[in-house]
Order: sequence, then C-alpha cells, then structure tokens
Amino acid sequence: MILKPALYLIPVNISDAPLEDVIPEGNLEVVKQIRHLIVENVRTARRFLKRWDRSFDIDSITFYELNGHTDSRQITTYLDPLRRGEAVGVMSEAGCPAVADPGSSVVEIAQREGLKVVPMVGPSSILLSLMGSGFNGQGFAFNGYLPIDEKERARALRDLENICLKKGQTQIFIETPYRNNKMIKFLSETLRGDTLLCVACDISDPERESIITLRASEWKKNTANYDKRPAIFLIHREGGGR
Repeated sequence: MILKPALYLIPVNISDAPLEDVIPEGNLEVVKQIRHLIVENVRTARRFLKRWDRSFDIDSITFYELNGHTDSRQITTYLDPLRRGEAVGVMSEAGCPAVADPGSSVVEIAQREGLKVVPMVGPSSILLSLMGSGFNGQGFAFNGYLPIDEKERARALRDLENICLKKGQTQIFIETPYRNNKMIKFLSETLRGDTLLCVACDISDPERESIITLRASEWKKNTANYDKRPAIFLIHREGGGR
C-alpha cells in the first residue's frame, strides 16, 4: 500500500493490554510509511513505537513536540512536510489524538488549509466508558475537567445534572488521577441521591478494568481505591430520556 499525503491521526493504547488487542494491525503498516510524527512527548512516543514493533526504524522519523509548552506560531510549521506532499502523523500520549488532546490545534490548521485528514481506528476511553455505562449513547457531552474551586464545581455539577434531566443527555468528565477518590466523595455528596454515576477505570486493561454504575447515594458506601488510576466519570438521570 502506497500512503497518500495526509495528516494521519494515530491512536495509542490507554492501558497495558497487548497492543494487538486494542489497535488494528493495519495501523502499524500505515505508521511504518510515515517519516514525520507530531507527538506530545518524543521519549514516550519512541517507546511506544518500539513496543509496537521492535524493528521499527525510529531514527528515520522526524519528531515534532506538540504540548502545552509549544509556541502556537510553531505549530503551523509542523505541517510543512504535508504541504510538500509527504504524509504526517499525529500521536497522543494515550487514546485518540485531537480528542481532549492538543493535537486538535494542528488538525484545525489542516482543515482550514484544505489538507486531507485521516482519523484512524483505536481506543477512546470516552466512548468505551459510555458504551459500558448503560447511559444514553445518542445524546452525550464530554466536559473535560470540572472547576477546581469547590463552589464553582458544585455549581457546574448542578448545571450538568439539570441538562441530564431536561435533555436526557449523558454528561462525561475527567479528573486528575490522584484526586479520583476525592472526586467520587464530592460527587456522592453533591449529586442528588438518585442520579446515576458511572466510574469507568483502567479501560481496556484485562486485569484492572472496572466500569461500575450506581446511584450517587450508593457511591458513599463504595470503598474501592481509584486514586492514581485513569478514570472517566459519567452521570445520567433516570427519567431524563435514553
């Protein structure tokens, strides 16, 4: 297969599961033909590629770092190879690039310039957690991080809860892993007791994956330790539509 010039969005594993179980084999054949990769961290990107295929010729790759420290004026230059007719790839640290990920900024530039963008199949903790929650999968919203200030967070949570009730829309958000237990306690104390809360943790990990849906009041009795584990939080209101 001869690779066409495009911006390829390359998913990365989100757990320690064998890569062949979570990423299509065809992805590797595509990536082997790409010589320009936009990544969040060069070191972890190189490690991932070697784990994917020990024979991968990493020294033939030109890496471009795109993260919170990247100068916005520099990002557009990362697409220069594509403008010359060469394929360019974008890799996240975990999951799908450009979804809750700085890679969206380079995709925006590509779309604005009419450059071809090719999203590739791979694991998304947002979609996988929604699939396993039992909540409305036809109407949902991902809200990123909730406010840090507790009063603002409580206000934001009430707003999301009202959207669940009025629109039947599942609300999804995340937290820094080391604060997961604190978040669950806050949710169980702030949400209405009958609001459904799903905590999806270590998605796709065959040994550690946990996807549990309970009423908020029932989470007060849960003693599991979720700290330092990647988790997604979802809420839904019964009677709010499916």
